[in-house]
Amino acid sequence: MTIMEEARPAARVAGGQYRGPIIAAAIDITAREGWSAVTMARLADVVGVSRQTVYNEVGSKPSLAEAMVAHELDRFLAVVRGAFDRHPDDLPEAIHDAARGVLELAGDNVLLRAVASATHGSDTELLPLLTTRADTLVAEAATFVASRVRAYRSGLADEQTDVLIDTLVRTVLSHVVQPSATPGRTADGLAWLTARVLDDRRPEAPLRYRGR
Repeated sequence: MTIMEEARPAARVAGGQYRGPIIAAAIDITAREGWSAVTMARLADVVGVSRQTVYNEVGSKPSLAEAMVAHELDRFLAVVRGAFDRHPDDLPEAIHDAARGVLELAGDNVLLRAVASATHGSDTELLPLLTTRADTLVAEAATFVASRVRAYRSGLADEQTDVLIDTLVRTVLSHVVQPSATPGRTADGLAWLTARVLDDRRPEAPLRYRGR
């Protein structure tokens, strides 16, 4: 699977009919009980398949962890894609909807909460498995966003576009990990910043969702 493909559930990209349910069950168990509680035998029991089927669908446990991350990344990129599709001629609005959608989804993301718990020592086995490819995943997400931003006639040079994209992606990621405002206010600020970079003087861009 490549990130540049249409974002869709990982079960439809690779594996058989049970890959999606197995990954979903692993995410649920991890969120409720921790990564150490996830075993191939337990996943087989939850999904109603043989243990060999679980191995056939997701491979080793580290491979399962990567599949879980890829599954959640697909969900986030689907939100981004939808935002840009709704605003094909208005980049600040597309940025606003994408940022707000991602941050709202992150706020109720069970896997993200499990990773946060791992960082506080409750599940030291999970964190390394989910962070070994962090830089690659960030780069892939940025590439996906860049492909959509560059489709707009922004009038920016390539280097300027790169700076804008890097700023947007890193800001959203920082708020996913440690939010300092509501999704609406953060999205308003990023939309306003994008408008100013484009010299689009729309009034009060960062104020639409103040307090929400």
